[in-house]
Amino acid sequence: MEIVFDSLKKTFGEKTAVDIDKLTVEGNTLLGLVGNNGAGKTTLFRLALDLLKADCGTVNMKFNNPDGSTFATDVKVGEEWKVYTGAYIDESFLIDFLSPEEYFEFVAKVSNLSKETMNERLKQFDDFMNGEIIGQNKLIRSMSAGNKQKIGIISALINQPQLVILDEPFNFLDPTSQNVLKRLLQKYNKETGATIIVSSHNLSHTVDISNRIVVMEHGKIVMDLDNNGEEAKARLEEYFNK
Repeated sequence: MEIVFDSLKKTFGEKTAVDIDKLTVEGNTLLGLVGNNGAGKTTLFRLALDLLKADCGTVNMKFNNPDGSTFATDVKVGEEWKVYTGAYIDESFLIDFLSPEEYFEFVAKVSNLSKETMNERLKQFDDFMNGEIIGQNKLIRSMSAGNKQKIGIISALINQPQLVILDEPFNFLDPTSQNVLKRLLQKYNKETGATIIVSSHNLSHTVDISNRIVVMEHGKIVMDLDNNGEEAKARLEEYFNK
């Protein structure tokens, strides 16, 4: 899998939210996207998911078909890329008048998964759910912010996508759940070779899980770091302490 942001620009009035000449994210990459508020991270994600229209530029994706062939597409042109993509940005992705079980079944049906396959795949998230999601006889809207976050993240992964986009996934999670999520994402990346792009204000979590880190500021990429050894962490701390 590969995703390429090319000459991508998005403005809101006089404010430039995203202005990227070229960014390529290859398969088997767990990329941490960091930056201060207003850096353009969420806007970039919404452009990648065709939830916003760019002023100019493209977001191109290349995926592997089950038969070993590949296909490439501009997200503005086709819909087939959605089958291979899982994402969670905020609560608007949820259907909050459903129970978690009903919502997972909905996601499974959209993804052409049987209920049996869905239930089998949910087992890998038992530690993450911590007995607080399934079987609670609650609607999603009645659950805590942390549990809503877990439901959204699980729904993004249940289809075993080749591309995963998560915006601030550690928000609202308690420390134990944050650590479980870090292990989940690293394991998923290692076992599937998926491309995972995670934004986070938490530099520690980002350094822990990512093999590549991109820093955005005012819509532009100001750093693109290979996260091997201690150099990336030191450069990030220096940048954000200036």
